[in-house]
Amino acid sequence: MLRLPPLSLYIHIPWCIRKCPYCDFNSHKADQSLPETQYIDALLEDLDQDLLWVQGRKIESIFFGGGTPSLFSAAAYEQLFVGLRQRLTFSDSVEITLEANPGTFEAEKFAAYRQLGINRLSIGIQSFQPQHLQKLGRVHDRDQALNAIRLAKQAGFDNFNLDLMHGLPGQTVTQAMDDLETALSFEPRHLSWYQLTIEPNTEFYKRPPRLPEDDTLWDIQEAGFQRLEQQGFEHYEISAFCQPGNAARHNLNYWQFGDYLGIGAGAHGKITLAQQGTIIRSHKTRLPKDYLNADKRFLAGTHTIEAAEIGLECLMNALRLKQGITVQQFEQRTGLPLSAVEQPLQRARELGLLTLDQAIYATEKGQQYLNELLALFLSDDD
Repeated sequence: MLRLPPLSLYIHIPWCIRKCPYCDFNSHKADQSLPETQYIDALLEDLDQDLLWVQGRKIESIFFGGGTPSLFSAAAYEQLFVGLRQRLTFSDSVEITLEANPGTFEAEKFAAYRQLGINRLSIGIQSFQPQHLQKLGRVHDRDQALNAIRLAKQAGFDNFNLDLMHGLPGQTVTQAMDDLETALSFEPRHLSWYQLTIEPNTEFYKRPPRLPEDDTLWDIQEAGFQRLEQQGFEHYEISAFCQPGNAARHNLNYWQFGDYLGIGAGAHGKITLAQQGTIIRSHKTRLPKDYLNADKRFLAGTHTIEAAEIGLECLMNALRLKQGITVQQFEQRTGLPLSAVEQPLQRARELGLLTLDQAIYATEKGQQYLNELLALFLSDDD
């Protein structure tokens, strides 16, 4: 039987100082003056239209993504939090994450963020090395990156994530490991350490940089995995590592097919309507100028996930996690018996890619060949 899963809130801030050449997110170059008040008002109006999807649940996590959410002032977020708390009930242990980029850090601003209840930062470092920062089009330098982390800790953020890329143009194993060691020296609870990929609709896609050879990429990955394990990090998702008990709760809810409201320009949401027996996805008006246009609607569209696709969508998310998803969670969050995906599950087990006991999760081989594992759930003859 379909049951309501935990509910999160995603809030999109679409502006950046400059668009990075590898970025395929909905981000737009900021003018000198941001329409903070107008945008906060729009976010709350957007949320008002989605409140029927809350269905009595508390908000377990909030994530401010972008763009660069740290471009907004603490006063703007104070205005937003007043409105959010008037409309929603936060869990006592709510996790509130804000993405921040070095170069947009100010000590007073970040102390004020912490006082507002933001209790987790995700800092977009990408690299500590000048030549790689320049190739990635980042607006910060090494000193700003180091200072940003220090300021975050001084402001009281003991829970923060550092975003690092590897497999950068011209990067050696030594350089990649130097980046990782620098990050580890700050004792973060969480690291996102992921390989640069060339995505469509990016500058790198139009003019691809020369990336390291496959053997070098493999050596970087193996050395990094080993070092993170030595440092006590759990590799709980494809590119996510945490100290025990510090996995990103917002991300876990997403991967385990929980629900999330999405507000802001281009934001996406996923909502379970248990009484109707359906699951829907929503997306909001993408361009900031349209989102702020009173004559436009916030909600750009919704679609119902077809019954035949629900089980596959759930597992294609959950199998990215080392822990996967419990059988009970699968059945409650999809409304389906496990037998609905029996054929691809059986094929994956026969190939040694998947384990099924009280939970459904990829084996070590399945993690290594995740694309092949996920492809089993896309076969036309399921």
